[in-house]
Amino acid sequence: MDSRRLHYLQALDIDVWQRRELIATRQAAAVVEKQQQPSPVRPAVSAVVPPATVSQPVIEEPPRKPAADSIFSTPDAAVAAMDWDALTETVRSCTRCPLHTTRTQAVFGVGNRSARWMVIGEAPGADEDRQGEPFVGKAGQLLNSMLRAIGLAREDVFIANILKSRPPGNRDPRPDEARACISYLMRQIELVNPTLLLCVGRIAAQTLLETDSPIGKLRGRLHHLASGRPMIVTYHPAYLLRSPGEKRKSWADLVLAMQTFEQLTQEKGRAQ
Repeated sequence: MDSRRLHYLQALDIDVWQRRELIATRQAAAVVEKQQQPSPVRPAVSAVVPPATVSQPVIEEPPRKPAADSIFSTPDAAVAAMDWDALTETVRSCTRCPLHTTRTQAVFGVGNRSARWMVIGEAPGADEDRQGEPFVGKAGQLLNSMLRAIGLAREDVFIANILKSRPPGNRDPRPDEARACISYLMRQIELVNPTLLLCVGRIAAQTLLETDSPIGKLRGRLHHLASGRPMIVTYHPAYLLRSPGEKRKSWADLVLAMQTFEQLTQEKGRAQ
């Protein structure tokens, strides 16, 4: 197995089985090679390390136009004109849906406001509601590992949820709650202006793509939001903690995301 791919799988905490004699041979070869070479100067590491090989093509969904009853069909002009400070304050004091009466605090989002990658989840949980930051706790730690697997630190991306307030008991967001909150997320996306969106979890993907298709049919291809923004779908870290056997599928999604990101970056460079 290629050493670079092995590094990615280990960063994602995926068990990799190899023959003992093969491991011993590689370890011995590595020791000899290290002894024979002078200590190199450590090179700069790029923000995204491409995989050694990518076997799956980018299958692209055609751009969608929002239907009349779409959550994107009536954009909020006031929110669409806000800068970061105004948007942050509006979210923190929002009373658009009943969730503001049960939350500890609104969870705005966190990360690099000029990021080229943006991670979108469903809604805050108990830990997020208490700390005011998305994806903390064990699910957040696994998300960090997923980002490291593609050469990114948590600080390199911007992370946000569709809902900014925690649904009681961590239940699924209701359609009226998503509709009330979606303009905040869309403004965050416009302000960050990422090259690629990484959507984690069934609920987030179904909400943004306005579909009831299972996540198994949504992952493995390039989607576009109604606004035209490109997005890759994968499993939620909390689901992967419950179903670790699905981590390999998530790894395939991350490989696809890297391939898509590079393709989009190249296209943008040619257009300039």
